[in-house]
Amino acid sequence: MLGFSRRKGRVMCDGRLSHIAFIMDGNGRWAKRRGLPREAGHVEGSRNLERILRACLDRGIVTVTVYAFSTENWRRPEKEVSAIMGLLTSYLKRAREEQDQNKVHVRVLGDISVFEGEVQESIRLLDAETAHYQHTLNIALNYGARQELVTAVNRLLAEGREQVTEQDISEALYTAGQKDPDLIVRTSGECRTSNFLLWQSAYAEYAFVKTPWPAFGEKELDGVLRDFYQRHRRFGGL
Repeated sequence: MLGFSRRKGRVMCDGRLSHIAFIMDGNGRWAKRRGLPREAGHVEGSRNLERILRACLDRGIVTVTVYAFSTENWRRPEKEVSAIMGLLTSYLKRAREEQDQNKVHVRVLGDISVFEGEVQESIRLLDAETAHYQHTLNIALNYGARQELVTAVNRLLAEGREQVTEQDISEALYTAGQKDPDLIVRTSGECRTSNFLLWQSAYAEYAFVKTPWPAFGEKELDGVLRDFYQRHRRFGGL
């Protein structure tokens, strides 16, 4: 017995898969293959985020985390970074306007101090205004897992801690209070974690798919969900 049910062709998830995370890779390559500028790939990738978020929630998943912009992505061409920041600003504005119909708690994981003051305020307001919703979308922005761990440890040291537990560290991370991801999906064929959720992914299952993020649809989503339920998670035991 695989442990999931089907509803109108969809894979419906139970409590064993309540948090899924995506490394949304391949926007630029998707665009290049179509003779388009890389920025066009990010636009389509942003649209697909909204489609896949809704598909995940419709399948019973409670929390979705996406890797949108890493601490290393600032090294990309200025034009591309500017386009991504423009998409971020547009998304934050739209998410606040449509929060009552989306019904999702939107949180940003990462160091937001690098963003303009208006963007920082939008992030904080969106978090506060949507905090009462059951479902959560975590957007990792200016995020790096090593940087997250350093920030957490420094926070604990500033509190005067001389010894810490795993629980202490978990509660000092950006994801404090959330369940760790059950499944992490990376699109576009690359098989690496790229400094994403290193602490939280200790016992996560991984799925690496060749489809680039803009083309990753409900068919591909159901494929990785079915594969997840065919695995036996041991968490270090037998």
